[in-house]
Amino acid sequence: MTAPTGEVYRIDWLPGTDTLHGTCHCGREYTARDPVEMWQWMLAHPQGHSVDEPRGNSS
Repeated sequence: MTAPTGEVYRIDWLPGTDTLHGTCHCGREYTARDPVEMWQWMLAHPQGHSVDEPRGNSS
């Protein structure tokens, strides 16, 4: 097992929808419907977390 990093990942379900809203420990936000897609984005930090990159899928 690896040592804790102190990083906090937050994923909220938006009530009344199938949408998940995630916030990375770096503060970048992402929206997805697929929980696997959300976790892949979270764990890929910093890839996909730049302000110049898209902020989620278009679905």
